[in-house]
Amino acid sequence: MATSQEGSTNNTQEENNIKDLGGKAAIEKLRELAEKAESCFFCTNIKTGIPLSVRPMAIQQVDDEGNIWFMSMKDSHKNEEISTDPFTHLLFQAGAHSGFVNIYGISEISRDQAKIDELWSPFIKTWFQGGKDDPNITLIKVIPSEGYYWDTKHGTAVAFLKMAASVITGKTMDDSVEGTLEVD
Repeated sequence: MATSQEGSTNNTQEENNIKDLGGKAAIEKLRELAEKAESCFFCTNIKTGIPLSVRPMAIQQVDDEGNIWFMSMKDSHKNEEISTDPFTHLLFQAGAHSGFVNIYGISEISRDQAKIDELWSPFIKTWFQGGKDDPNITLIKVIPSEGYYWDTKHGTAVAFLKMAASVITGKTMDDSVEGTLEVD
């Protein structure tokens, strides 16, 4: 998901605000921002030629390989859409001004009871009234193929102070950092 930096304010700054991440560093950044976001926009029907389907989904886990796990009802529209077009786009926003992640990947649907048991929490019963043994629960595992993130280097307080200093000095000094996430 190479993103052109042409025209980006990050090109006008003295400090380097582009930081591509790979391997474990990419997985840790993805996990950090996904856990802060708690949910994401889960997009399906990517390549079918019909309008994109978008819905909010609660993230259950980002595992050690960088796969992103969700729970879904067996007969849901998203499961039906994934079965015909497994390409999935996930959009995260961890905070009002930072922690944005854009993930593109392939989804797989499974009924792995051990993984359901691992991911289960009482809060999930809101959507699955039959509990963790409900035969209608499925798992969706999104295997990322491309990713990009936008965040702050030092948190929102420092980012705000740098923005305020920019206003006073007339010099661009935001605290942003962005780059590709190469999970595999």
